[in-house]
Amino acid sequence: MTAMTEWHGGVHTVSLRVFTVVARHGSFTTAARELGYTQSAVSRQIAALEHDTGVPLFDRLPRGVRLTEQGRSLLGHADAVLDRLEAARRDLTALRDASAGRLRVGAFATANAALLPAALAELRARHPGLDTTAEEALTPVLTGRLAAGDLDAAVVGSLPGRPVDGVALRPLLDDAMYVALPRAHRLAGRPAVRLADLTDEEWIAGRRDPEDTLMAAALRTGFRPRIGYVVAEWIAKQGFVAAGLGVTLVPSLAAGVARPDIALVPVDPADVPPRTVAVATPRGIAPSPAVAAFLTALDTAATTVPRPPAG
Repeated sequence: MTAMTEWHGGVHTVSLRVFTVVARHGSFTTAARELGYTQSAVSRQIAALEHDTGVPLFDRLPRGVRLTEQGRSLLGHADAVLDRLEAARRDLTALRDASAGRLRVGAFATANAALLPAALAELRARHPGLDTTAEEALTPVLTGRLAAGDLDAAVVGSLPGRPVDGVALRPLLDDAMYVALPRAHRLAGRPAVRLADLTDEEWIAGRRDPEDTLMAAALRTGFRPRIGYVVAEWIAKQGFVAAGLGVTLVPSLAAGVARPDIALVPVDPADVPPRTVAVATPRGIAPSPAVAAFLTALDTAATTVPRPPAG
């Protein structure tokens, strides 16, 4: 194998940089001054590059140096290599600073009422160059997409006794429960209610089976809601309540967007304990700078979630 076929293994970017500066000035002395090197150091770099390539790159003249034919051929390649390395450096710096890159997040429906939008607005203000997407799904779907690598982070909810597996969880806040009542309801002015007070009420829920709703934790007390209407969306549930068709549970995360013609009354936590709202990331994977920036924005948003209005 000739020196020319194996030269790429010994060339360093420093040598290429010195080579391009010498080529531009036609002088070892001027190049040394620009680079902050001694003239002998520049000469050694060029000699090493000529040794590695196996060809002369400069003609040494009485006054300066001049590129050989081989040197002119190498110059274009050297410029291209150095340009690509500089572009790579800029890209990596942008990723490190979260000023560029991709971020894919998800959240369950209630978190999209105020928490996630506040976090994403904070993130955009600080890192406008991030390409951020968001999607909504139930917690089990979100954790599955995290495990599959389809999401980078997700806001998830969990009830006591129902842990979320397969992901790393960091708690954000406790999501207390309220019952939404028509303004004229007999309990609308109470400071708090027990589920026993609502035994005869017709309930509006997202599922027919209460085990799959926010009332699941209350079933252990023997409470069994009479679900009359199955409605998925929070705004629609509130519309049913305002029309006097029943009552429904509302998490504190959704309370900030409550209709003015309904009353929100806290439910005794002994009946329906607060659920833990957490941010989930794939277990065992170090967060990227973009994810780290999102987590910081989410922490800020968690302290500013609108609190429920008085009943």
